[in-house]
Amino acid sequence: MSDLAIGLWSLPVLLVMILLRAPIGLAMLICGGAGIWLANGNPNMILGKLRTETFSTFSSYSLSIVPMFLLMGQFASIGGMSQALFRAAESWLGHRRGGLAMAAIGACAGFGTICGSSLATAATMGQVALPELRRAGYPGGFASATLAAGGTLGILIPPSIVLVIYAVLTRQNIAQLFLAAIVPGVLAALFYMVVVALYVRRHPEAGPVSPRQPMAARLRALIGVSPVLAVFLLVVGGIYGGWFTPTEGAAVGAAGTGLIALTSGRLSRAALAQALLATARGSAMVFFIVLGAGLFNSFLALTQVPQTLSAAMASSGLSPLGILVVILLGYLALGCIMDSLSMILLTVPIVFPLIMGLDFGLPPEHLAIWVGILVLIVVEVGLITPPVGMNLFVIASMDRRTPTIETWRAVFWFVAADFIRVALLVAFPSIVLFVL
Repeated sequence: MSDLAIGLWSLPVLLVMILLRAPIGLAMLICGGAGIWLANGNPNMILGKLRTETFSTFSSYSLSIVPMFLLMGQFASIGGMSQALFRAAESWLGHRRGGLAMAAIGACAGFGTICGSSLATAATMGQVALPELRRAGYPGGFASATLAAGGTLGILIPPSIVLVIYAVLTRQNIAQLFLAAIVPGVLAALFYMVVVALYVRRHPEAGPVSPRQPMAARLRALIGVSPVLAVFLLVVGGIYGGWFTPTEGAAVGAAGTGLIALTSGRLSRAALAQALLATARGSAMVFFIVLGAGLFNSFLALTQVPQTLSAAMASSGLSPLGILVVILLGYLALGCIMDSLSMILLTVPIVFPLIMGLDFGLPPEHLAIWVGILVLIVVEVGLITPPVGMNLFVIASMDRRTPTIETWRAVFWFVAADFIRVALLVAFPSIVLFVL
């Protein structure tokens, strides 16, 4: 069997291992190591690759931003910022039909500014908002779908761990990627709110109305979320303004949310230990996936798989836009069986050189950022695409009374909105790039 054949066969083998629920980092590590052995015939080469990949992965200064953002999210949860965000959004939107669901989406968007993980956003806001939605009379499927979709805003609105990984892989400017993601992130939140409005218009019983709150209560609730806004402006504004590097900005954000949690009286020694342990576990998971992806991508490069696939796509006769659409559809398919970080690590080394070789009428630095945002959004859609959207599982674990099929029916409304949003960003790159 040729090296190329070994490389191509490794892809379905990897997918089968993932479907069998093998840890994704371990699956990529095994496929990469076994593939190098079969292609090279020298087991010592595996040890050499492991040594170099491990050192390059764990000594990367850029990746040190990951544990800082994870810790920032932990402190934000402890400090009650998620509850404050939901209460503020509820006070302004709750009196409208479907307003509580809109408030949940707004709170998810707000929490996404201080948490770079979609799963963490879905889990945190699910704990806060799901009981309130059910108590107000929202159907289980609609409530679960709303929170699953809102959770995806965690990786789109900066700071975003997935954008950090993309920047490291493609050697792009993290600050510019964060800036370019703000408008698409706000657009996503608005689209989801429009979906809620349309859904409750068609199903009026699904969107009960809460009592209108007085203006004084609304203003107090708004003041309660000012620390979240301050942290967001300090981190993102500081990074873009050149006051500190992205890694330093993440450390400043973690310190800021930690101080807020401390002054709230909720950061006990036990809570601090739990936050540090959760951060360590999350960081270990991310770094292990990065290590596995590094070894697997080294194996693919050894067998010339990326070059072969790129050449086949380039000679297919498709236009650059057609090739981009095929790639985005491939991400949607992968999103049904893989998590966002694994998809980025596995595919970007293959598709990025191909896309950068196509003519979209954009400067290379703008093309790389535009493609990064598009990939991020499609990966985000995969998190709520049945049957294996990761956010759907997170919310389902919190609401076992709701049949899964009900959540699937409702979430397709949000997926349809995502398709429209992706089409707009593909047709009009300026929506992403005008801020640069």
